[in-house]
Amino acid sequence: MISILAAVAVCALQAGAPQVESQQRTLVLVNARFWTAAATVPWVEAVAIRGEWIVAAGSRQEVLRAAGGGAVVEDLQGRMVVPGFIDTHTHFNRAGELLLGVNLLDVADDDGFRRKVGEAHARLPDGSWMVGGDWGAYALGSSWVPSRRLLDSLVGDRPALLNRWDRSIYLASAAALRAAGIDPSSHSGQVSGVELERVRAAIPRPSFEQRLAEARLALADLARHGVTTIHDNTPAEAMRLFQYLKERDSLSVRVCARPTLDRVEQLAALGIETGFGDSWLRICGLKGFVDGIMGNSTARFREPYRHRPESRGQWRAMMEPPGNMERLLRLADSAGLTPQVHAIGDLAVDTLLDFFEQLIEERPAPRRQRRFRVIHAQVVEPDDFARFGSLGIVAEVQPYHAIDDMRWMEERIGERARWAYAFRSLKRGGALLVFGSDWPGTNASWYPADPILGIYAAVTRQTLEGEPAGGWFPEERLTVQEALEAYTKDAAWAAYEESWKGRLLPGFVADLAVLSENLFEIQPSRIKEVRVVRTMVGGRWVYRAEP
Repeated sequence: MISILAAVAVCALQAGAPQVESQQRTLVLVNARFWTAAATVPWVEAVAIRGEWIVAAGSRQEVLRAAGGGAVVEDLQGRMVVPGFIDTHTHFNRAGELLLGVNLLDVADDDGFRRKVGEAHARLPDGSWMVGGDWGAYALGSSWVPSRRLLDSLVGDRPALLNRWDRSIYLASAAALRAAGIDPSSHSGQVSGVELERVRAAIPRPSFEQRLAEARLALADLARHGVTTIHDNTPAEAMRLFQYLKERDSLSVRVCARPTLDRVEQLAALGIETGFGDSWLRICGLKGFVDGIMGNSTARFREPYRHRPESRGQWRAMMEPPGNMERLLRLADSAGLTPQVHAIGDLAVDTLLDFFEQLIEERPAPRRQRRFRVIHAQVVEPDDFARFGSLGIVAEVQPYHAIDDMRWMEERIGERARWAYAFRSLKRGGALLVFGSDWPGTNASWYPADPILGIYAAVTRQTLEGEPAGGWFPEERLTVQEALEAYTKDAAWAAYEESWKGRLLPGFVADLAVLSENLFEIQPSRIKEVRVVRTMVGGRWVYRAEP
């Protein structure tokens, strides 16, 4: 089979490549273990790249022969190479805000506050506000609150409005109070009600230059983690940034953008379908919302929460008035815009599956194969797992959620936690699993854009400290190969990109990540220690860790 791949590559080089490609020098990567994500030939010794595309994959000798004279050869020093990671769930603009601004999720004392706020103050452009923070999310039960005096000592004349993770307390700096027309001389800085609205009203929109600085930090974070494609929940300002960066050849990640489902009529009126765009920036589908989130106990369940017996969670705005979500799904499906819908609680997941089933029965023969997604699918009732398979549903899950949320999951939903983040049960039921990060997280959690940690979470179901022993509901663990497939070829399939992305084969884009160790050869507990040492997107190195 390696010889067949090399022969295909020779034909492509001799006949199929356009003239501009024939003038480019071929790059040959050798001395590595290339995991191709192809079932027939999972491993090769070398890969040849011309322009943005892989043109040969096989043994070193065959690939060098296919590449021809004048090829540039790079030795990867025995590393493992995988297709570039596809993160199917990001919030790029929010991640940039946190990377440039202030992230206080793990702060619950003066020392931590002093360090994190001081660092953010040094990063932020002069004249910009410092906002958000969400302090105390990882110290539930703590009553610590920072003082305005401490905040002012760190930010000086910079206006700042910071908040506790649950939005119960807001702290404004003296400069922020003055900007809102409030005298700070005898004010504690804690604002609420009308005062809070006055301070919020004084916050200017971030400049384009600030947004660009945020975007560049976010791109660098993705590159150092081997992420070469993101399925992004994309507001208008992020789409403008992506276009700006792409026009200047500065976009170092491929973007599958997901506007919200309530925009379906406007997009359909313009004739835009899933796949609109090019190989760098395209529409992947539309994101809808059925219920809330576990972080603030608003995910919708059939039975009440244990810690809030009066509540079963909430439906989101797209569910109102009754019948609205079904209407939006019908419009999206008929317009060729793939619906990808957030559902977390067991009742929310069951309800969404009902909607999808009804739609499939109404329109049994669409123009192309449906690839509907349930986003998160965090808690699934046992009799719903098989419905994923029978309906052909993609389960877009975030494995790091499991090892972060386990800190309070059983306290909140009791024995239902057995079916939380049930990756093995979803797969056994026939769902196509695709992995993402939900980077950078919510007001209650920080989720890193590191697929290695996602693989570790899926394979071990243990915290980064190795708890609990044996894993949290270990029967739901996945293998290393299954986790890699969910970050590569299966994620490409979910976006209708399986013919050119997600594998290291001739005719596929040269998106890849070079890892410090072979994930198949180490103990699962050590997966979290593996690092990305190089990242390539479109035949161009966008990150190098080694000198």
